[in-house]
Amino acid sequence: MDVNDMILVSIDDHVIEPPDMFDNHVPEKYRAEAPKSIMDENGFEKWWFQGVASASSGLNAVVGWPNEEWGLNPTTFAEMRPGSYDIHQRVRDMNRNGILSSMCFPSFAGFNARFFQEAQDKDLALIMLKSYNDWRIDEWAAAYPGRFIPLAIGPVWDPQELANEVRRVARKSPGSATTRTPTRSGRTPPSSCSTR
Repeated sequence: MDVNDMILVSIDDHVIEPPDMFDNHVPEKYRAEAPKSIMDENGFEKWWFQGVASASSGLNAVVGWPNEEWGLNPTTFAEMRPGSYDIHQRVRDMNRNGILSSMCFPSFAGFNARFFQEAQDKDLALIMLKSYNDWRIDEWAAAYPGRFIPLAIGPVWDPQELANEVRRVARKSPGSATTRTPTRSGRTPPSSCSTR
């Protein structure tokens, strides 16, 4: 399909982060401590970081499945549509559907970077969060310029580092950042800001 024929911009997509996403972005001395996708004893592939497992991302990968089959499945990459986690397959799917551009929300990391926010070692979590954003911008979005609106996550546990990260990713690429900030009621509604 010719890109000039596409008119749809999808701003509520999700990415299933591929198992090798940290390989090119975590500094060498921290690589052994980077989050890893590991199959648990129940056959679920989950991300593990500092001894804690993420929730299943399966519901974010049910594209093509009948609605009545939606749930926590698929549980492994082998069961997912490759366009959920493979950028080249994602663009192929977008072309088929006439989608010009897409903004993909995180899966295992959470909208507000909860997976990193709840980590014990916040310094290490910040390194991994920055590596996550670098993957989103330098690898995922950069593979097909103009086809993806980069969406960074922020270290909401530290307001100064949050501001620093928004500025850092804005210098790398125009896009957006997503955070959730607690309200008086304790609820955390989604919020986002443009870095353009």
